[in-house]
Amino acid sequence: MYQRPAIQFCSLCGHATRHAIPDDGDTRVRAICTGCGTVHYQNPLNVVGAIPAADDGRILLCKRNIEPRWGKWTLPAGFMELGETASQGAARETDEEAGADIEMGRLFSVISVPRVGQVHLFYCARLRSDILDPGHETIEARLFHADEIPWDELAFRTVSVTLQRYLEDRQAGLTQVHSIDLD
Repeated sequence: MYQRPAIQFCSLCGHATRHAIPDDGDTRVRAICTGCGTVHYQNPLNVVGAIPAADDGRILLCKRNIEPRWGKWTLPAGFMELGETASQGAARETDEEAGADIEMGRLFSVISVPRVGQVHLFYCARLRSDILDPGHETIEARLFHADEIPWDELAFRTVSVTLQRYLEDRQAGLTQVHSIDLD
């Protein structure tokens, strides 16, 4: 199981923390401030993204210009920001990474990745235009037919699994939400 580095100092008052089970009935060790008593929780990060598809079925992928996995292909996705919904975050990431004009659709997959402390949420999206304007995190944004997807060059397992399920569902005419646990 993924362990983030232990919180050493309180983000509110700056005092050192101690690591113990709080007295409030909690059952997990938490960072507790020795000064103000604040209990600090560490929870999974949400990664939000889209499966942008053109009306002709081509799927938008972005070649990463950042680590991790520089130079590998991925669906447009990234960390959800405070103050936005999951679908708003997916739309923002699609705009930032690909400069794509999309119509956001339904939730497609929820993927728990406890090994890295993340939950990935991917939404279906319809490309309104095939004009793309990739941002600085993307080397190239491109549309792929299903038989052109560079499977061996995909950046993340969550992307591979999502694309596989998406293509299977599309071929079978299914509309479902996938809940996937990756170890």
